[in-house]
Amino acid sequence: MSEKKDLKLIRNIGIMAHIDAGKTTTTERILYYTGKTHRIGEVDDGAATMDWMEQEKERGITITSAATTCYWNKHEINIIDTPGHVDFTVEVERALRVLDGAVGLFCAVGGVEPQSETVWLQADKYRVPRIAFVNKMDRVGADFYRTVKEMNEKFMVKCLPIQIPGGEEDRFEGIIDLITMTYRTHKEETLGADYTDGPIPEQHVEKAEQSRQELLEAISDYDDELLDKLLNDKLIVASDMIRAIRKAVIACFFVPVLCGSALKNRGVQRLLDAIVDFLPAPNDLPPIEGISPDGKKKLIRKSDPNEPAAALAFKIVSDPHAGRLCYVRIYSGEIQPATYLLNPNSGIKERIGRILRMHSNKREDVKVARAGDIVAIIGFRKTTTGDTLCSPKHPIRLDLMQFPEPVIFVAIEPKSKSDQDKLDEALVRLEEEDPTFKVKTDQETGQTIISGMGELHLDILIDRMIREFNVQANIGKPQVAYKETITEGVDSEGKFDRMTGGKNQFGHVVLHIEPAENGTPFAFQNKIADDTIPREFIPAVERGVKRSMNNGVIAGYPLTGIKVSLINGSAHDVDSTELGYEVAATMAFESAARKAKPVVLEPVMDVEVVCPETYMGNVVGDLNQRRGKIHGMVPRNNLQVVSASVPLGEMFGYATALRNLTQGRGVYTMQFSKYAPLPKDVSDKMFSNLMYT
Repeated sequence: MSEKKDLKLIRNIGIMAHIDAGKTTTTERILYYTGKTHRIGEVDDGAATMDWMEQEKERGITITSAATTCYWNKHEINIIDTPGHVDFTVEVERALRVLDGAVGLFCAVGGVEPQSETVWLQADKYRVPRIAFVNKMDRVGADFYRTVKEMNEKFMVKCLPIQIPGGEEDRFEGIIDLITMTYRTHKEETLGADYTDGPIPEQHVEKAEQSRQELLEAISDYDDELLDKLLNDKLIVASDMIRAIRKAVIACFFVPVLCGSALKNRGVQRLLDAIVDFLPAPNDLPPIEGISPDGKKKLIRKSDPNEPAAALAFKIVSDPHAGRLCYVRIYSGEIQPATYLLNPNSGIKERIGRILRMHSNKREDVKVARAGDIVAIIGFRKTTTGDTLCSPKHPIRLDLMQFPEPVIFVAIEPKSKSDQDKLDEALVRLEEEDPTFKVKTDQETGQTIISGMGELHLDILIDRMIREFNVQANIGKPQVAYKETITEGVDSEGKFDRMTGGKNQFGHVVLHIEPAENGTPFAFQNKIADDTIPREFIPAVERGVKRSMNNGVIAGYPLTGIKVSLINGSAHDVDSTELGYEVAATMAFESAARKAKPVVLEPVMDVEVVCPETYMGNVVGDLNQRRGKIHGMVPRNNLQVVSASVPLGEMFGYATALRNLTQGRGVYTMQFSKYAPLPKDVSDKMFSNLMYT
């Protein structure tokens, strides 16, 4: 990495999909065919290169995103393999934030599954150009054309094949390339490393020509030269189509769809070709935008080693051998060990100790990293996920990363005094690594409460505490992270006038609180036009309100979705203090919240259950009993797919219940949808003894 590289030859990509679509299996083949590894590691054997954590090997799933670098056709490909389970969606979010392109994997049997839609929307959020790979074409029930149809129905972008399969299920023997109009077969004895490109079998010629014509008509909209050739019946060569597809992909107007079977070693080399041909290099994309540290000036940084350094920290890892690793994407400039970068979020300068190129959990020291590189840095002590790192002489602050709030929590306490310090250290380290993992202390009970995105998420974190930090602890039962809000607007007055600490403290405010619009968690507005309350005390009023929102008035859950306006008050010439106004605001807000018809909010999950039709009645009846709302039932091959919204509190233990209902033949996926009011009868039953009067 010390030699200067041509940015045009770099691809920073992620592989994303629903759980069990074959992301890690595909990545293993990519590493094998590019020569990065000399054997193929299988997920089912716990030997996958990218699934290096013990928890990943045992469960056969990806938990944390892993980075690696490989080379194909003289191009450097930096890959991040992301998890598919919804509990680890933060890993996908922060990877997509720093990537230039992505490969969306889809199961030919399952089609576009719920988490596939979620990660696709995350990629839309960051305008990440994509290609699609329909995997598992050899499986019973595989249907390439149905999967492509679902993609076009569910995604707001044109998705068209650039390959079609030569048969499906056990008849899947080869892949027809619509750009070169050739038929590729792979040799099993060399694990697919050797292949043959030949003429398209006669039975597939008509379908191939029809599909190629559809592809040409679609992509000609993005390339005038290709359109001219198409309209005038001129010879169209592969380079014409590749050029047009590349333009459309980088503009996020078009998604080329490929097919194959990673497990059977078919189609992965063409996928690598597509990554190189269609996904953008760092300098194909617009310059990264940011602002000056004071927030007054808009700044940009081009993907150029000669620009001032600018990078984004997107992941923190506690490595047992190397210590604290900070993964960064370098957008501009270059960085070297023993130099300093500024963190404009904190104002702290951080010294670069070592720069590492990562291959899963293995490390390679490099002397310099430049624009377009994704590396890990040792030496940063205060940098956290989402922080900008830049040249101290040319400061810039990039957009902060937003992460979802936890929806489930458990109480945890050490088994002995000797475990307390180890537990504290473990919690600090894990919270640094994972922005969706939160730790707090319950003020009433003194218990330590940890919260996360789901039962599996917390199970993994607790398992890591035990294994990596040798913590012995008692764990409570999972609890739902309820919230509270208000349903009406009210005014309320708070006045504090008391001697504390040898000084009289005065504050007087009148607040108006109302439900916030558009799902905003909190908004504060000062509507006092004159100096009825001196300007320097306004921040203290807001602090008092925010502090009150931590504990709701029904059951003590945090309040959300509230707009607070300061509409009146008064001041004392001598005794007005920040503490006085903070306490007065707390009094006014708590009083108003009680009068504003508060309600409890519960997290509601989008649930999809796949089962044989025989068990449909049992499944739907059970979901109804769990207060679920059925949205639809659609056939998928010989199975039925039930879509529903169900409160999270009703879904504990559902995996066992579903196995019993379907004799082990049903599966389900679940992801957070929204917070919704808890029905009054349920709320009264759960919280009537806690309700303030």
